[in-house]
Amino acid sequence: MPNSGASRLQVQRVEKSKNMQGVVVRKLDDALTRKLAAGRQNKPFSEVFGGAKPKSYPVGAGDTVTVSVWETPPSILFGGATLDVKVGTSGTNAEVLPPQMVMDDGTINMPFAGRIKVAGRSVREIEKDITNRLQGKANNPQVMVRVSGNPTSQVSVIGDVSQSTNLTLTPKGERLLDALATAGGVAHPITKVSLQLSRKGKVASMPLDAVVADPKQNIPLLPGDVLTAQFQPWSISVLGATGKNQELPFEARGISLAQALARSSGLNDNRADPGGVFVFRFEDAGLVEGASVQPAGSNKIPVVYQVDFEDPASFFITQNFIMQDKDVIYVANMPSAELEKFLRMVGMVLTPTLNLGRYQLQVAE
Repeated sequence: MPNSGASRLQVQRVEKSKNMQGVVVRKLDDALTRKLAAGRQNKPFSEVFGGAKPKSYPVGAGDTVTVSVWETPPSILFGGATLDVKVGTSGTNAEVLPPQMVMDDGTINMPFAGRIKVAGRSVREIEKDITNRLQGKANNPQVMVRVSGNPTSQVSVIGDVSQSTNLTLTPKGERLLDALATAGGVAHPITKVSLQLSRKGKVASMPLDAVVADPKQNIPLLPGDVLTAQFQPWSISVLGATGKNQELPFEARGISLAQALARSSGLNDNRADPGGVFVFRFEDAGLVEGASVQPAGSNKIPVVYQVDFEDPASFFITQNFIMQDKDVIYVANMPSAELEKFLRMVGMVLTPTLNLGRYQLQVAE
């Protein structure tokens, strides 16, 4: 008989298949759904990295520092003085020393002050240290330090953005979306893009639309962060007795099994076996109990999840079962649908024969 796939009983017996070893069949219930959800739950950015704004960005090796010094006349240690003939006093401009790059040992060289450790310190701390060192040498010195180039306070923005860039952080406290805007935004719809943030060995991902929707997830950035925009062209395949067989794309936030079936026009009322709805997936081995065999060189196990829509509680379960990329949804035919096809084929054979018999009888009469 023509058929679109296996029956419910054939799928349930797939564990004994000789074509593929290690297939596991599990009936989907509330406990299993909760376990799968807990095993894949991604923590939000605010929970992984915190949402506190840094007080300052310390100077680091490789930064460029410019030091300016003011002194009270007439004794001038740095630069020269100008004489005002009308009032008989002299004034002075600030002496701006040549910019210096912070060495790999974290120091700069300051005339009359020697080598000064600046790496890991704030601008105010450096100004105070230089001022203290010049006391007794310069007349009432006033010092201003400016970081004219600070590659150590940059964030890298890469991935599916209009233009990858390095964003230099300022005391404003730039956040995730500030960095994304600096890079020209994403090159795809935000519903299909996820953000990955790497910071000091920690990595976390969130859908971009979830970050936009929740201001708490738009966390401040820190020097050395790497922000990656990832286009997620995820899709699942829907086969069998559904209203529409198709490859179904879905957004980075994810969709549930209930949503996936609804987008495929639900179960076919004339063919579908409500107890024969299956999800075929290569599942993480750690989430599958009782599995003894797994493919060589992989941590994935082929699993078939069965849903019985004859139980009304399944409609709640499928709302919490989140689909994954490359999943296959298959809906088996009802046995009565196979019988109907058989009787239809028998009718197609018998009807011409009966009609021929009636015609011959009429001719004989």
